Amino acid sequence: MADKTDFIISDERDKWLKQNDEELFRQCGMEAFKGSGNGGQKRNKTSSSVRLRHVPTGITVTDCSGRSQHHNRHEALKKLRFQLALNVRTGIPAVPERAEVSLDSPDYPIWTAAMVDHLLKNNFSLKDTAESFGLSTSKLVKLLYRDPALWQAVNRFREQAGLPLMIKKE
Repeated sequence: MADKTDFIISDERDKWLKQNDEELFRQCGMEAFKGSGNGGQKRNKTSSSVRLRHVPTGITVTDCSGRSQHHNRHEALKKLRFQLALNVRTGIPAVPERAEVSLDSPDYPIWTAAMVDHLLKNNFSLKDTAESFGLSTSKLVKLLYRDPALWQAVNRFREQAGLPLMIKKE
């Protein structure tokens, strides 16, 4: 099983995940820099790429997907929420009110955090975690599979725990 010390422990996690962009941004240090790669002259001349460091946890994310610093900051905050959900554990895992939420839902980071909490609590047993959420194992696998980043993260955790990787059969 993955060692709990691999994760940051904080009772503040759910509060951070529910905060609006401005509130979460106030807890971060930001560095703007010039991006490299495709995008033409504008990309190489302006400091539109963004690196955010969440001060309470030390988690750092970057984004340089757009030409505007404002857009990249918004995208970096989305990435930060996802990293907080994956890497910060809280004391007692709660089951979300809904067993399934849309990827675009503002509740998705909380759902993701609860999913990882329960997977860890159940030693990454899909069957036991599915039961915790009131789902079938196949439904749980489908929910994990719809988000490629979550799928990869859970497989990485399973690998660290010495378990076989999940494979989605089409």
